[in-house]
Order: sequence, then C-alpha cells, then structure tokens
Amino acid sequence: MDTETVRTFLEIVSSGNFIRAAERLHVGQTTVSARIRLLEERLGRPLFVRNKAGAVLTPEGEQFLRYAPSFVQLWERARQKVAVPPGHRAMLAFGGELSLWDPWLLKWMLWMRRSAPDLALRAHVGVPDSLMMQVAEGVLDIAVMYAPQYRPGLKIELLFEEKLILVTTDPDTGRAALNAETIVRSDYVYVDWGADFTLNHNVSFPEATDPGLFVGLGPLALGYIMEAGGTGYFRMRSVQRHLENGNLHRVPGAPEFSHPAYAVYGINADETVLRTALEGLRAVAGE
Repeated sequence: MDTETVRTFLEIVSSGNFIRAAERLHVGQTTVSARIRLLEERLGRPLFVRNKAGAVLTPEGEQFLRYAPSFVQLWERARQKVAVPPGHRAMLAFGGELSLWDPWLLKWMLWMRRSAPDLALRAHVGVPDSLMMQVAEGVLDIAVMYAPQYRPGLKIELLFEEKLILVTTDPDTGRAALNAETIVRSDYVYVDWGADFTLNHNVSFPEATDPGLFVGLGPLALGYIMEAGGTGYFRMRSVQRHLENGNLHRVPGAPEFSHPAYAVYGINADETVLRTALEGLRAVAGE
C-alpha cells in the first residue's frame, strides 16, 4: 500500500468529496477514483458511499480512518530520520503562517538554538491549509497558525491570544472619537484576518461591507499604510513599536477583536522532540 493512496483517502475525508480532493491534490478525478478503488480492493471493504452531497465514510471507512494518519506519519517520519544531519540527535520540521514569523517565531527559533542545539531545524512558511496537510502527513512535526481546522490524527493547542486593534497614521483620527466615517472613508484598509474577524467586523461596522482596499496579508497591509497612510486593524504586537514612536495612533473607542494562535501537531509525533518545541513556544508566548 503506497502513501499516495492513503493521502488521497484522507483528503477526501477532509474535503468531503472526490472533486475537491482531486483539486487539492492537483490530479484528475479519475486518478482519485482509481486510488480509492485500489485501496478498497486491497482492504476488501468499501470505504465511501458517494452521493449528490459528496462522499460519506462507510463503517469500514470510519475504522480505517483511525489508522490512516498514523500510516502516513510513520512513513514520513522514517524518511526524515534518515536525513538527520551529523552531530544532531533528531530533526524538527516546523512551519508557521507568514505573519507569525516576525517577531514571534523568530524569537522561538533563537530560543531553540540556545536551549536545544542538538536538534536540527527545518523551517517552512505556508498558508493554513498547506500547513495543516503537511502536519497531517508527517512532513511537519508542528505548525503554528491562527485558525486551524480539525483533521484526524492531529492535536490543537492554544498558545496565546493576540488583540487586533484599529490604528491610523492620522493623528487627528487618533484623537477623535470613533464614528462610521473612520471605517468607510477612502483610506481604510480592510485586512483579512479570517472568518471570525469578518463576522465581528461586519457586526461592529455594517457600513464597511465594501472596502475600497482589501488586503489578505497583515504585514503587507501594515507596510502599505506606513508608506501611503491609512487606517486598519492590526495585531497589537506588530504595531506596538509604531504606537510608541508616534508613527501610528489607536482610534479611540474602536472595538478590539481576539486573534488566537495555535500549535498543531500529530498524535504520534516524537514526544522528546515535541516537548522541547512546545516548551519553547509557551516560553516565547509568555514574554
């Protein structure tokens, strides 16, 4: 049984149907169907019931789901163990969303170098869906992200909760009381902080449902308003130094929104390696 077949099974479970699984795996739907047919033949049991709504696991499929993530993770871990550089006891592969790297995950890497120099590190930057998949497949030992989606075989741990605050480059706005015009005016930059933020933002500012500038990455949006001026929601940690030096100003009366960050790792991850990584993440989160 090859790992691609099992990965295909897990992707169908995650996406809910064969078509979306084929799109995510960048293969044809016939390839996905052929892989599942081969898997069912080898197991001697049907794994999915296909209907108009998608693909539903059979009882036998539910049973196989208990072991499939471990199968993939075991293979990937064995492959990585062979590649451990000389002089190191183990390899730790970790990933994080781009906006978490500066400065938070950078501090964590420095902590790891000081506290666990015998661990070789492999760092990855990615989007949440890709990071989740790589952890599920065992390619990454651990990943840090803002809005993980549950997948079989994974654990999710809350690390810290950041605050999203409304800031502006305009000192006059920073001294004025919040009003609807602050949000809907032309220099407002809407930053996509995920589904929870969108919901809370729409409730707080129903007038701002059609922003003039929409940016999907926090650091990019922050760089933009620092150059061009403007107003937008950003992580407290990322704008703290700009608030202190007077380049940015908080908008009085604006609501704050919670933006928690999580660590995601496999249930079968190497505990000795994972324990050190989590210890470092918790230490940096508590600073």
